[in-house]
Amino acid sequence: MSQKTPDSLFAGMNRQVGRAIHQYNLIEAGDRILVAMSGGKDSLFLLYILLEFQKKAPVQFDLVPVHLDQGQPGHEPAALKELVESFGLDLHIEYQDTYSTVLELTPEGKTYCAVCSRMRRGILYRLARELGCNRIALGHHREDLLSTFLMNAFFNGKLGSMPPVYRIEEGDLHVIRPLASVSEDDIKEFVSQMGWTVLPCNLCGSQEGARRKQMEQMLADMEKTSPQIKHSLLAALGNIHTDELMDQSLWTGSRRPAKVEAGS
Repeated sequence: MSQKTPDSLFAGMNRQVGRAIHQYNLIEAGDRILVAMSGGKDSLFLLYILLEFQKKAPVQFDLVPVHLDQGQPGHEPAALKELVESFGLDLHIEYQDTYSTVLELTPEGKTYCAVCSRMRRGILYRLARELGCNRIALGHHREDLLSTFLMNAFFNGKLGSMPPVYRIEEGDLHVIRPLASVSEDDIKEFVSQMGWTVLPCNLCGSQEGARRKQMEQMLADMEKTSPQIKHSLLAALGNIHTDELMDQSLWTGSRRPAKVEAGS
């Protein structure tokens, strides 16, 4: 376990988030940002650090924390509401029993993630519009990006991950991921040292053998012998050599092989 203090942990993550906000233009003047609050460690830290940026940012923007109560048995968001209020904000709680729907629609032996995330994202889009928000901030961190990249490569036959920012198909909302380069371990330790209550989830990560868990375990095992593996993989996502891939549409003219005429 690291011996870093909350201040030293925050300083490093603050630099990483600040760099992402600047590099990818995640926040602009006048933005009204829906902050998706699952109650997990990542969303708690996401709201906290965005509030810190709001205090010193050269531009004005608003934060609207939103919690989706998915109807999980025993779920109680009171601790989350109390924490958000201690930050000086009101928590919008939206009740939608997606829990029962996810269980019903997920085929036997399949993971809940695809159905759950699709339904949750649709609800967040609706709420963003109703609450007058133009951006949605999600708490995906470095390990989320890396495990998604590996799952796509290993199981879906494509190169892709989670972009730090994208505009949805309808064109009216942007989704941002300010924690894209932040280590999950640092978030976990910071939240633990702050003593914040983390809400459990009975869907995400609750199934053994899920591919994301496999990728996370593989990365953890590789990190034992190659401590820089995650840093290198994250850097690779922003250092694409298109001429060294097999997709010919990406090859540049100077590197494209000459076309051989028939009969030559």
